[in-house]
Amino acid sequence: MKHINIKTITGTTLVMLFLMACSDILDEQPRSIFEPGFFKTDQGVNGGLTSLYAHLRYIYGNAYYYNSGVTGTDEATYAQSADANFKVMDVSGQGNITPDATGGSGTLWDNAFPAINTASGIIENATAVGMPASLIAEARFFRAFDYFMLVQTYGGVPLDMGAGELMFNTAPVRTSVRNTVPEVYTKAIFPDLLTAINDLPDVGRLTGTVTKTVARLFLSKAYLTYGWWLQNPNNIPTYPEATRSDPDGHDAQWYFQQAYDIAITAIDNPDPYGLMPTFYELHAGGNERNKEMLLYADHTETSEKYNGASLTYGGGGGADNFAAWMMTWNYTEIRSARNADGTGSSSTVLREASQDLGRPWTRMCPTIGAIENTFADKTNDSRYDASFTNVYRGNWPKGGDQTPFYYGANGLQVYPGDPILTFLPDEPATPVTYPEGAGPSNVGGGILPGRADYVISPSGISRVTYPGTWKMSTYRTDNAGGLGQPNASICRPFNIAKFSEFYFIAAEAAVKGATTTPGKSARELINVIRARAGMWKFDRFQNAERIEDNSAAMIAATPETIDIDYILAELSREYYAEGFRWFDLVRTQKWAEVAATYRIASSVKGDHTAQTITRDIQPYLHLRPIPRAQLDGMEMSDAEKDAYQNPGY
Repeated sequence: MKHINIKTITGTTLVMLFLMACSDILDEQPRSIFEPGFFKTDQGVNGGLTSLYAHLRYIYGNAYYYNSGVTGTDEATYAQSADANFKVMDVSGQGNITPDATGGSGTLWDNAFPAINTASGIIENATAVGMPASLIAEARFFRAFDYFMLVQTYGGVPLDMGAGELMFNTAPVRTSVRNTVPEVYTKAIFPDLLTAINDLPDVGRLTGTVTKTVARLFLSKAYLTYGWWLQNPNNIPTYPEATRSDPDGHDAQWYFQQAYDIAITAIDNPDPYGLMPTFYELHAGGNERNKEMLLYADHTETSEKYNGASLTYGGGGGADNFAAWMMTWNYTEIRSARNADGTGSSSTVLREASQDLGRPWTRMCPTIGAIENTFADKTNDSRYDASFTNVYRGNWPKGGDQTPFYYGANGLQVYPGDPILTFLPDEPATPVTYPEGAGPSNVGGGILPGRADYVISPSGISRVTYPGTWKMSTYRTDNAGGLGQPNASICRPFNIAKFSEFYFIAAEAAVKGATTTPGKSARELINVIRARAGMWKFDRFQNAERIEDNSAAMIAATPETIDIDYILAELSREYYAEGFRWFDLVRTQKWAEVAATYRIASSVKGDHTAQTITRDIQPYLHLRPIPRAQLDGMEMSDAEKDAYQNPGY
């Protein structure tokens, strides 16, 4: 079901799940549609509620939606194998974003409205069948969550799907009216989240279900975002057109203060959540569903039914979690020599279902600026090391090749587990000697004296060779010493929200003028995050344990005065390439300022000469287009459809 016309939805969903009281997980049972009377049963309410968790998989982990939140920002651009979906989102002259769902711009629209209607069905019927307020609050959370994501992405969206505002729709209607941004916030998002905070438990009823803390995160974030929208510092247009005034009579400062206060309340009352001790432990495979993760689209390697996707092959669609493939380059093209004279080329880094490797699609790549500037401190700050795969190690025995060693750079021997190709953290004192073309490494790797591994420095990364993402990548425990199932979609949860975000929300609100409490200024809040970033447990570059505390150095390096630019830089260091950078830059209206240019070398192997690329980030691009399938499904005049579409598209 690729395109869903919101006016014909009667609780339709792709996957239906039932809650099992005897289990601590969500037990999933496929169902194609919710009939109108289905929510008037206990089973119907429970099933609909569980489906709200399932719908997250069709958005988060979807590579095209992921692309729409990262490509075109300061974090990433398109890579060598990119098609139009990725190139257009770069807004650098490679095509235009259109209403034809290009680049993942329609994924949210297609999946959020069915979930909203399901949530409305639960809210209307759950009390009558004796469901407790805490369960109804979960539906209120998801209705607010989806509306919050929609309003940030498209501007004002419909609150009435045919039966009245925020009512469960059971009859096909092929007309639609978009509400304004203030109406969506004040009629839907804020009331639902306030009720959710009041009625949700402190501890989730099942692993991964929402709580007061989760609702607080999204309410504080919504207040912060709406405060920016009211203030509109760079005069970015909105749609449908509306005055930048609040129907409830509050100004931007009131919302900034609310965002701060709610975030601080959550920080002061963390149980059962909190920050993980180190950034590495937060993201290391096998450590999923840790205390810092507030909301995630769940997956598992133990069952295809509960994973929502095949455990042996992922086609890149449906509920597959395949986002991290996009920034994984084709490392399998790396070659080493069989003979000391450099002859007998052989593949020594094989495709493997491991967090360092995974399935390569080469659709997106980091900008040089992200490597050199965002992560300028790679010595004290552990986040660079725990965000990227920088060292590609030999694993040929896992593919059945029992050759004891091969020859790498400088004719030196390399053994299984040794670095074959390394992306250097900084420019070396001795310049890298790069070959003509692809060279003996077959990927343009250069040489430094005395090193057996081929190397590429930060200034030499390109659209075809670049550090891969590590923290979101494949992790399996069933490889049995071999290569495992590297072509299966990723069966780890895709993280949507973390406890650490409270510190950023409160700090940003403080910068915007919120009155702070003692010990929780913007600088002090950011330093909690930076201190944690200075704590090392494992050095992935050296592939060795590293118990080191650089928190004092990290705190000392924090500017005395924190501004929005610094918060944005810290946000990128903390959440690099997790899929949300576009939202941060659009909220703060800094997109054009931060990402107007970037540097990268071409898609030709062996090209290490960076070019400066200019983007044309126009104000209208701060909203994504309404999908054409939505417009085509409505029985309205062409003029009415044109008026429904966001300007510029």
